[in-house]
Amino acid sequence: MSRRGASSTPGDTERLERAIGYTFHDKGLLLRALTHSSYSNERKSGVPGGNNERLEFLGDSVLSLVVSEYLIRCYGTLQEGELTRLRASLVCEDALSRYARKLGLGEYLLLGHGEDKNNGRNRASILSDAFEAVIAAIYIDDENNGGDGKSAVARFILPYVEAELKEKSDAIDYFDYKTMLQQIIQQAEGERLEYVVIAESGPDHDKTFEVEARMNSNVIGRGVGRTKRAAEQAAAAEAVKLFGVGTE
Repeated sequence: MSRRGASSTPGDTERLERAIGYTFHDKGLLLRALTHSSYSNERKSGVPGGNNERLEFLGDSVLSLVVSEYLIRCYGTLQEGELTRLRASLVCEDALSRYARKLGLGEYLLLGHGEDKNNGRNRASILSDAFEAVIAAIYIDDENNGGDGKSAVARFILPYVEAELKEKSDAIDYFDYKTMLQQIIQQAEGERLEYVVIAESGPDHDKTFEVEARMNSNVIGRGVGRTKRAAEQAAAAEAVKLFGVGTE
């Protein structure tokens, strides 16, 4: 499909399918997933199959299910609340738009003239919606042709999810225990919270930090991490547990 958003060719569709890692039996499903409402609205006679809004609705649910099952398998020690926050960080608009950019999805979108002119191909909301629509298209196409739908979606989406997780220095960053701990401390007047680095080790390019969380100079948590922030989060997590506050 051309960057003008006005035409498409089989060669372009095949290139996108190779990038996705899935060959559609119904090419129309893929086309609909790439069709923004601004494009269909400009064409008075309508677009076969319509735009991608209904597919986006389904794709959101399928994505949530696939990622939830993955997290349950791989993060067996996390509580429900922690799993919920972790999943949210992996399927939010920012994350999905990053996945879409890695895929180069913006190049293939069918956009109305105005939306295309206003940098719609790089807009996070449009990219994330289209990415979810592609997920739904894969799900429907695979299910209509003897598969369970979900397995094909998992093969497509999980490499992006795993890469997103790998880029984080520590999964604990997702849970923002520092904010949780600050909220606990603020409930009592006069209490002071600070984080103190008590040890550093390793070369500059691969340091390890040990941090204490202190309330009025009393140690309430310790943590280790490859960055000061990760170590502070780990110390805050230990302190939150000390206060007996659940994460569910």
